[in-house]
Amino acid sequence: HRPLTSLQSYSSARPRTPPGSSWSSPRRSGSCSAPAGRGSSPSSPFPAPPGCGGRNPTTATHRRIRAGLTRELNSVMFNNEMMADVHFVVGPPGGTQRVPGHKYVLAVGSSVFHAMFYGELAEDTEEIRIPDVEPPSFLAMLKYIYCDEIDLCADTVLATLYAAKKYIVPHLARACVNFLETSLSAKNACVLLSQSCLFEEPDLTQRCWEVIDAQAELALRSEGFCDIDAQTLESILRRETLNAKEMVVFEAALSWAEAECQRRDLPPSIDNKRLVLGKAIYLIRIPAMALEDFANGAAQSGVLTLNETNDIFLWFTASRKPELLFCSKPRKGLAPQCCHRFQSCAYRSNQWRYRGRCDSIQFAVDRRVFIAGFGLYGSSCGSAEYSAKMELKRQGVPMAQRVIKFFSDGSSSTFPVWFDYPVQIEPDTFYTASVVLDGNELSYFGQEGMTEVQSGKVTFQFQCSSDSTNGTGVQGGQIPELIFYA
Repeated sequence: HRPLTSLQSYSSARPRTPPGSSWSSPRRSGSCSAPAGRGSSPSSPFPAPPGCGGRNPTTATHRRIRAGLTRELNSVMFNNEMMADVHFVVGPPGGTQRVPGHKYVLAVGSSVFHAMFYGELAEDTEEIRIPDVEPPSFLAMLKYIYCDEIDLCADTVLATLYAAKKYIVPHLARACVNFLETSLSAKNACVLLSQSCLFEEPDLTQRCWEVIDAQAELALRSEGFCDIDAQTLESILRRETLNAKEMVVFEAALSWAEAECQRRDLPPSIDNKRLVLGKAIYLIRIPAMALEDFANGAAQSGVLTLNETNDIFLWFTASRKPELLFCSKPRKGLAPQCCHRFQSCAYRSNQWRYRGRCDSIQFAVDRRVFIAGFGLYGSSCGSAEYSAKMELKRQGVPMAQRVIKFFSDGSSSTFPVWFDYPVQIEPDTFYTASVVLDGNELSYFGQEGMTEVQSGKVTFQFQCSSDSTNGTGVQGGQIPELIFYA
């Protein structure tokens, strides 16, 4: 299972960088400790130099200067034919590139290159073919080894991670994983899950599962879902915590089966779709669908046998239910959590009335969460119906909007209103939650608001929003709750 070489087709935006630009880490300041991923690697034959916290600061300064000069000299030799004593023919047939190298520099930066050039089984060859690594990714790895610089972009980061893993350059590999975690979204979570398992990156795997669980329907409908391998497909279909309707899971499995038929050069017939799905089809909890969804969808898809279709109909309708190979227990999904920012609520005869004005608040979190909706106050004068336009923005750009009606029974309890899909919220960035309510009745409102709230493992910070025109702020007002998954 070859690693994918591009992330671009699965990520709609590069992480916090202008369009068309690539992300580069600043060159690490000179120090007398070996750069991570070179001599400091446990498998490297070169021990790290002693620390520079000794009694002679002048000696430490000289070491830093020498380290900086060494990097400058090595950077001149990067991708340079001058004094090159080895060449690499990189890339698959028809797309190769000849890259010059210097054995000493490469051996210092990678224990694999050291074994290749100076180990017991070293071969005295001036040209080495590397067909399984893409040229841009190989050059990105050499740039780190020669220049101590990390230069990553969405197009090549997966292939660069593959190269860094293959040649044991751990600091570069860690930077690639950090880049992928930053760019993670519902659009690329499934394909990155597959790659993280291949590269044995458990932290990235866990981040992928967090996104897939919370934004399951978006992830299942993404193009990347159709590109995963069969083992990853089964892992996702088996997942107990998917927040998705079972009909969406079924449709996603059929889309994957069609893509798999193309990969196997099979006609995408119903029989072939069932063939490539194999036993994975029994991981879809078809009896947990609504009867209407089953009757209008899965039952007419042709993928199920007549006996399976008949037995499932009997399972829905008969008092004596047949035994099924499909699991009938609905998935648990994720339990929503709630951040409540007020310590009390109240009502007064002359205020909190809605005339199409905006109630808004800004918030930030210290870890990635997924906002599913808001909790709102309702009428303080008996039952009433409200129309609510809810919106979530980041730096003025709308991320999610929905117009919905909800009924208030006149109690001081909050009423949940939900977005169509949970919205991914990144840490350490302020977002704006807004709602425009339309209703003639007076409403409850929050008091004694808090600027910081700990909700489970997540810390929320709140600040006033300039969008708020109906009086809501940190200390009081509407939007008492943020409903989220974490």
